[in-house]
Amino acid sequence: MSGRGPYGAVAVTCAVIMVVLGLLVSGEGASVPDELAVRWVERSFGPDTALLRLLVLPTEAYVLIPVAVLAAVLCLIGRRRLEAALTIAGPLVAILANTWVLKPLFDRWKYTYLAYPSGHTVALVAVLTVLVLLARPGVATAVIATVGAVVLCGVTIGMLGLGYHYLTDVVGGTLFAVATVCATWVLLSWAARRRAPVPSDG
Repeated sequence: MSGRGPYGAVAVTCAVIMVVLGLLVSGEGASVPDELAVRWVERSFGPDTALLRLLVLPTEAYVLIPVAVLAAVLCLIGRRRLEAALTIAGPLVAILANTWVLKPLFDRWKYTYLAYPSGHTVALVAVLTVLVLLARPGVATAVIATVGAVVLCGVTIGMLGLGYHYLTDVVGGTLFAVATVCATWVLLSWAARRRAPVPSDG
């Protein structure tokens, strides 16, 4: 994985779309797309809360933390220290920034809590994005991205069905997580190049 890829452009694009979407839903309740999505989930899955809770399971800390720690350990074993740092720093920065900065900034409420961007989604997608970046280009990347997309769809259905979030909260959380992890990788790569010794020409 190289820090010279289009990660900076991806980070900026996702961040801009997330901010625009956040401004549109700031302080608002359900938008028309949100209401349509909830109706579809209710018609398709009904009141099966057991299934819906199972679909949301991948967003829980006791699932995501072991995955991130395992990925970091494997990176360290392979002497990929920069990637190990990304595995921890990327999700952590995304989660903290979302909780302490973005949610109060956009001030969108769902019942009694701030909802935009979705913290469940930020945590999940940040870890999934790290795994995609760590994978070797080709089949491995495609498999992880595909599995991750399926998991995210299931999580979205679960959160809408249980009333945890609006669809736009999930979209915003996805965009912010991708933006943060990509930006973190760009910064780590830049810092590593700055610390690298300059070859002597003598």
